[in-house]
Amino acid sequence: MLKNMNLTNVAAACHGQLQNCDAPDTTYIEGAVTDSRQVQPGYLFVAVKGERVDGHSFVPDLLKQGAFALVEDAPTEAAGPYIVVPSTLIALKEIAAFYRQQLDIKVVGITGSVGKTSTKEMIASVLAQKYNVLKTEGNFNNEIGLPLTIMRIRDEHEVAVLEMGISDFDEMHRLATIGNPDISVITNIGTCHLENLGDRDGVLRAKTEMFDHLTSRGLAILNGEDDKLATVSQVNGKTPVFFGIDKDAASVPLRGYATDVANLGLDGMQATIHYEDSAFPVHIHVPGIHNVANAVAATCVAKEWGLSDAQIQSGVNAAGTITGRSNLIHADNGLTIIDDCYNANPMSMKEALNILDTAQGRKIAVLGDMGELGVNERALHREVGEHMADLAIDELYTAGELSEEIVAGARERAPQTSIHAFATRDDLLDMLKKDVKPGDTVLVKASHFMSFTKIVNDLKSLEF
Repeated sequence: MLKNMNLTNVAAACHGQLQNCDAPDTTYIEGAVTDSRQVQPGYLFVAVKGERVDGHSFVPDLLKQGAFALVEDAPTEAAGPYIVVPSTLIALKEIAAFYRQQLDIKVVGITGSVGKTSTKEMIASVLAQKYNVLKTEGNFNNEIGLPLTIMRIRDEHEVAVLEMGISDFDEMHRLATIGNPDISVITNIGTCHLENLGDRDGVLRAKTEMFDHLTSRGLAILNGEDDKLATVSQVNGKTPVFFGIDKDAASVPLRGYATDVANLGLDGMQATIHYEDSAFPVHIHVPGIHNVANAVAATCVAKEWGLSDAQIQSGVNAAGTITGRSNLIHADNGLTIIDDCYNANPMSMKEALNILDTAQGRKIAVLGDMGELGVNERALHREVGEHMADLAIDELYTAGELSEEIVAGARERAPQTSIHAFATRDDLLDMLKKDVKPGDTVLVKASHFMSFTKIVNDLKSLEF
């Protein structure tokens, strides 16, 4: 059972009307889910009215199976307890916020324009060397995913590493109210979600809303090499802990930094991490210079919570990637695929191209449109093409209307580059499958709505 989560408290937390329960003070929930396939006896099923499926249709059967239900519409037949609320999505957040306050657990909240997920993976890997860690899985970093993640915390967990993704003002207020972190890590302030946030100053304001919801012992750990984050001098009366790579180039003192940085291409990075008087070498098994910064950020968190240099070193060396986020795939057919097609913005697109640039053999970039960039979306796409033109990338494939600007930027600076532009993903894929050969390294990256996962899957199964 979840601590203090009897049906009396659950109903009170969301201001709901509890029905069909004879012993609410002694009836506890074991978890909460929105997916009917994940329901177990004692779980609270949150019925959500979706575009295609209304979760309320599953409620009668799930109640018969020993579950409880959170509903907007009372079921016509009910074999077990249910709670009626005006909005199940709002109620889910209220229940998760209440549960968070029952827990004696350390919480890290992670946000930023680029690198939230890779930083989360690094921090979780490091902290797991000392603590029992629960981390955000997949894309459960929004106003539905974060509450569900918190409802997965159990008595054995000592630390929760929570990723928080936003696209508008006040969204972080709502997320951080639920998560109530002890440490806030912000990776950077970039050009994403400008459609709602306007400019990087708007992104800074939106991301730093998290500071208002830190615990009384709360601490901010910020990327000191980011010009916007470097302007933050105090967070709730405390000086932030700044991290980065190049101590001498940063405009603020870095408590954590790196030296002896060596790029091993697709085999990752080597560096020596420094934190105050400590220094130790690491081998980061995921490619990209940004992962050195992630390792330094993880070191700063770990030092606050008492990990030794040896524990941090082990955690950094053990960290990996997840599907869709710079995930390196060595396919059986001889292709090397950089699967980075979960999402995209200009910063992450350029970083992914930098990783591709370190590969051996023929290097092919497969790029698609980036969403939510606002009025400057065409210029931001063109910047990606200009950046690619400065790298040793052999071929560029694009699909989408906005990606025409990537092509224009690349052609302007490197007219000799082999470029293949298509209106649709499927047209691109037809030509790409005829072109690639064993030994090629292929980067696949676009915003999620472009559905470039199909390209990754088709390339993996391609037979030569």
